[in-house]
Amino acid sequence: MKLRHLLLSIITGTVAPAAVSLDTKSLDKKYLDKKIPYQQVENPFHTYVLVHGASGGGWDWKHMDQLLSAEGHTVYRATLTGLGERAHLANAEIDLTTHIDDVANLILFEQLEQVVLVGHSYGGMVITGVMNSLPEKIQQVFFLDATVPEHNMSATDAHEYYAQFNSKNGMAYPPWLESHQEIPRDLPHPIKTLTEKVAFDNQQAQRLPVTYVNFVAAHLAETEKANNLSWIRAEQRGWTIKTLDSDHNAHRSNPEALKKLLITF
Repeated sequence: MKLRHLLLSIITGTVAPAAVSLDTKSLDKKYLDKKIPYQQVENPFHTYVLVHGASGGGWDWKHMDQLLSAEGHTVYRATLTGLGERAHLANAEIDLTTHIDDVANLILFEQLEQVVLVGHSYGGMVITGVMNSLPEKIQQVFFLDATVPEHNMSATDAHEYYAQFNSKNGMAYPPWLESHQEIPRDLPHPIKTLTEKVAFDNQQAQRLPVTYVNFVAAHLAETEKANNLSWIRAEQRGWTIKTLDSDHNAHRSNPEALKKLLITF
């Protein structure tokens, strides 16, 4: 009796299992020799590291964290030194290197691999430095309406808007700050983070897959494309370009659409 017929008889109850003795030596060789090829199954879940913009904090990305986590992903929300819950560390000596190290050390100390690195606005400066220092830890990068600098360029070099912020005692005061708001809220931002130049000369980093997403109303997209230097630099590098019909803070105003975009790459 062939093995498959024997097993079928056991399942249907026509042969008692106790009465069956299988001699593996006499089994048909096609069952013993058959090898099932190993198939590597891609993990559908990702590890995200979210980096906020100027004056913000990880607190501002809590809802996006919840949305991605509900899909089964792992999310880390970085808060850069001197901002958010780390406001007690604020001082005029904090520079871009400090913020890059904040995120790089998060990745290293949490032993993260295959990271989906996401930077919003000024966060594009920070993740550029992280890409340059830890390209082997990164799977995918998203620049969300973010500054895209060239090698050896500061935030104020990349976007003159940063140079227009009011300043006092080494801290920049963006126009959207509202000190009367309750915590959590945006806070003054260390000026040196905006004036220190970033390195982007690591060839492995330059080969990473990157998606640049511009938050813009659909009817203004062509004008934005022609005038936004970050968009132009991203296009010159051959990055994937996407748009999202939203204001600058899509994580607040259009979170579901942004979540769908972040899980599609």
